[in-house]
Amino acid sequence: MSRPERHRRRAVGKQVVLPWGQSVRICAGNVKTRLGRSLLTLIGVVLAIAFLTSVVTTADITDALIAEADANTLFDLAKATGIDVHSETARQTQRERDYWLISLSLLVALVGIVNSVLMSVTERIREIGTMKCLGALDAFIVRLFFLESAFAGILGSAVGAPIGIVLATLRMGVAVGFGSLDVGQLARDALLTGVIAVAVGTAITVLAAIYPAYIAARMQPAEAMRAEE
Repeated sequence: MSRPERHRRRAVGKQVVLPWGQSVRICAGNVKTRLGRSLLTLIGVVLAIAFLTSVVTTADITDALIAEADANTLFDLAKATGIDVHSETARQTQRERDYWLISLSLLVALVGIVNSVLMSVTERIREIGTMKCLGALDAFIVRLFFLESAFAGILGSAVGAPIGIVLATLRMGVAVGFGSLDVGQLARDALLTGVIAVAVGTAITVLAAIYPAYIAARMQPAEAMRAEE
């Protein structure tokens, strides 16, 4: 291929641009069309993030109560958590176990989201083929799936994080007494936990979309158009 021809092809490629606003509208339409599947993905994210924030919030409250070193509170705390709060080794072992459970829950959510997005790709073969026949580049297709997954991650995390924080706070408050909780410290920890949870949830959903988006982007338009829905 000559240099002028390569230059013309690059120039044409740069002219094929899908605006971000249009990408968002297409994603919103796909979510409405496949609301059931979108809700399943969303529920998976909500449950995983709620579990994460619940465990982290419980650990934060436990650390704060231990720092106060009130005998009655520590006794109630030991009953609520089931661990020897006076033993640093026991607390560290419990924390490692909690982190392991969090990792497993996030892994399960990741696998579930990958499966859901792959099924979505299968259902949209002809749609993807039509877009590619109309000039959509591989990057367009990847962007659509990433956006849909990111939306699910942000929304699911935004819903799941408060649920986990509130449930953990209620549980610990009932166990040791709400008067023992430091509201200011609790609010600061909850804010930080919520931000981290949203970031983690979004990262998981985007990561889960990488392989399905690659499969969708590599489809040949002619084969995709011949596929039966």
